Amino acid sequence: MKKAIWMMMVVLLVAGTAWAKDFTLTKKAGDLTVDIKMDKNPPVVGNNNMVVGIKDASGKDVTDAKVAVDYGMPAMPGMPAMNYKANAMLHGNTYHAVMNLSMSGSWNVTVKINRQGKAVSTKFSIDAR
Repeated sequence: MKKAIWMMMVVLLVAGTAWAKDFTLTKKAGDLTVDIKMDKNPPVVGNNNMVVGIKDASGKDVTDAKVAVDYGMPAMPGMPAMNYKANAMLHGNTYHAVMNLSMSGSWNVTVKINRQGKAVSTKFSIDAR
């Protein structure tokens, strides 16, 4: 019995560690629900893979949209504002993009969705290390 409890604790610890490696943020964009998931937690200077999941009001995956990710950092003393764009490509039921963060700090991320002639967007904030 002790061995079984110990094994269960190890499995839960490993599962918890694997889950903690990425993170998901959720926001609304019009009647859509947008989840962004990053492969690094926290995001780092350099390439960070982002997966964007979009669901309509009924909870169905949206796979017929054009999705772009705009990300930037506001101007600071001695440094101009930085603004970048990445098109997200559909893979299965989610959209994938790579954000190359050039420095640590707080980044503003806007997911722009164009679907059926309608454009909506939502904003996220991430902190890179």
